[in-house]
Amino acid sequence: MRRYETERLTVRDIELDDAGLIEKYASDYDLAKTTLNIPHPYPKGSAKEFVTASLQAQEEGKLLILAVTVKPENEFIGLINLNINKVFNRAELGYWIAKPFWGKGFGTEAAKEIVRVGFEELKLNRIYAQAFTTNPGSYRIMEKVGLKHEGILKEHVKRNGDYFDIKVYGMTKSEYNLLKNQARF
Repeated sequence: MRRYETERLTVRDIELDDAGLIEKYASDYDLAKTTLNIPHPYPKGSAKEFVTASLQAQEEGKLLILAVTVKPENEFIGLINLNINKVFNRAELGYWIAKPFWGKGFGTEAAKEIVRVGFEELKLNRIYAQAFTTNPGSYRIMEKVGLKHEGILKEHVKRNGDYFDIKVYGMTKSEYNLLKNQARF
């Protein structure tokens, strides 16, 4: 079982037991509207299917998905993942933190750790992330962990009938190593 410790968090493999809190927090409209893939309303009972499918994808090496929990009680507060493309040795970083925990730096702390895992343990060459231009909380996390703004994809995605621009951020292994050598990571 994967388990990583940061100053305030434990980031660990997801479990079926997490399904109840995933469903509870993902049902919040304010959270769902910041993502492309969380439906609203969140279908009752579907979090178990989500966890099962995620664990299968992780077993196949296509995904690393971890629960974000706050110490010392290890209270579940969100998910973080790397969607892995083995052909190009890269991954897309994704995350969500439950609304009651917004603004406390937990997303940044978890993202920094999973970026480290991606480069140092999974030996990825590139990690990138995307966010709606209307979601500064998400792209600020990307900036704080060292990902660089690479551009905006105009009307790149459609959600609930509306088109949205997407900000793209990325980092290569060599950029990560440079930050690490400068003691900035």
